[in-house]
Amino acid sequence: MAEIRLAEIVAALGGTLHGEGSLVIRALAPLEDAGPHDISFLSNPKYQQQLANSQAGCVIVAPALQAQAMERGHCIVADNPYLYFAKLTQLWRARTSGSAAVRGPGDWVHPSAVVHPDALVHPSARIGALCVIERGARIGALTELRSRVTVGEDCVVGQRCLIHPGVVIGADGFGFAPDGPRWEKIEQLGAVQIGNDVEIGANTCIDRGALRDTVIEDGVKLDNLIQVGHNVHIGRNTAIAGCVGIAGSARIGAQCTIGGGAIVLGHLEIADHVQISAGTLVSKSIRSPGHYTGIFPLDENSAWERNAASLKQLHKLRERIRVLESEHKK
Repeated sequence: MAEIRLAEIVAALGGTLHGEGSLVIRALAPLEDAGPHDISFLSNPKYQQQLANSQAGCVIVAPALQAQAMERGHCIVADNPYLYFAKLTQLWRARTSGSAAVRGPGDWVHPSAVVHPDALVHPSARIGALCVIERGARIGALTELRSRVTVGEDCVVGQRCLIHPGVVIGADGFGFAPDGPRWEKIEQLGAVQIGNDVEIGANTCIDRGALRDTVIEDGVKLDNLIQVGHNVHIGRNTAIAGCVGIAGSARIGAQCTIGGGAIVLGHLEIADHVQISAGTLVSKSIRSPGHYTGIFPLDENSAWERNAASLKQLHKLRERIRVLESEHKK
C-alpha cells in the first residue's frame, strides 16, 4: 500500500498545513467517502456541508474555508484547491508507479507493437501493446501511446503527449466528389500535426488533411470519442469534452472549452477564449470571446412538440410584426 506523509506533500507542492505533518495518507478520496488516512479537497463553497461531515484525514481548501476546515481537523490551505489536488494526483501516481530502471533505445516499445522502419520514435517515448506507427510518422520525447493506438503515415506527435487506447491519428478524411449516382474518392494528401503536452482520450479519431495538415496545437486536451475532421485547426490549450464532432476545415481558437456532445460545422471559425455549452450546435462562426449555448430545452414530449411547432412559425410572426409596425408608423 502506498503511503505519504502530509509534510512530504506540502514540501513537494507548497500550501500551508494546519495539523500534524506526520499524519500518514494512504489514499486520495472524495469528501463523502474519505476515511482517517485519506486526503480530499473542496473547491466549491456550496459543498461546505460535506466538509463538515467528512471523515477525511486531511482536506485541501481555499483560504476562505480555512476556519471551517480547521474545526474538523487537518487541512492544507491553497489558493486553488482543485489545481493543488491535480498536482497531488501526479505526485501520487509517481510515488505508486515506482522508479523504473534505465532502459535503452527501443526498450519502451511493446513487443506486439508494429513500428515501420521509416518511422521515428524518440528513445524516451513509450509505445503500448498492439500500437501501429506507420511510415514517416514521428513520435516525440516522453510521449506515451497506450494500447491499440494508430499513428498514420507522416503524422507527427510532439513531446510529453499522452494518447489513450484506441486513438486513431491520420485516418483518411471524409472527402468524396459526386459523379452522378456514385462517389469518387478524394485522396487525403495531408497529415496530422500534434504539438507538445497534448492528451487525447480513448477512441478519439483525428483525420489527416486533404491537402494541408490537420493541426492540434500545444497543450490541447481532448476527451474520449471525439471526431476531428480533416484540415481542422485547434488552438493552444483548448479543452474539448467527449462525443464532440468537429467537421472539416473548422478553425477553433486558443484557450477555448467545448462541452460534451457539441457539434461544430465545417469551415467555421471560433475565436480565442470561447466557451461552448454541452450539446450545442455551432452553425455559424463565433468572432468574439464569451460563453455560447444553443440547445432546445428538454420537455415532456407533447409540450416539446407544441413548442417546436410554434418555433417553426416564428418567421411568419416576425413578418406580420414588421407589417404592423410599418402600418403603425404611417
